[in-house]
Amino acid sequence: MEGFLAHLAESTAWMAWTWQTGLFFVALAMTLTLMIGLAAARPEAPRVGVLHFPTTRGDRLFLSLLGAAFIHLGWIALVGGDDLAWASGLSVVWAVAVFRWV
Repeated sequence: MEGFLAHLAESTAWMAWTWQTGLFFVALAMTLTLMIGLAAARPEAPRVGVLHFPTTRGDRLFLSLLGAAFIHLGWIALVGGDDLAWASGLSVVWAVAVFRWV
């Protein structure tokens, strides 16, 4: 196993991975796994929200992730990239609003 991890570290060194990047991808994988489990356990019919067209859980997840990306990019452009905790908090508020009202 140690040889595999060393090889993995060497082959991905060009990507400049940080623990935050790894945490992001782990969280994304866990979210997708949760969404798959929810779809299997509790299938849902599309619902109509403030956008006035039917959306599913997957649509709302996509809008949440897309919005979070734009919120973070805007934050970096306007405030700088030193402290992204506020942008992350705003992204969570955005995601809750999207899942509630869209």
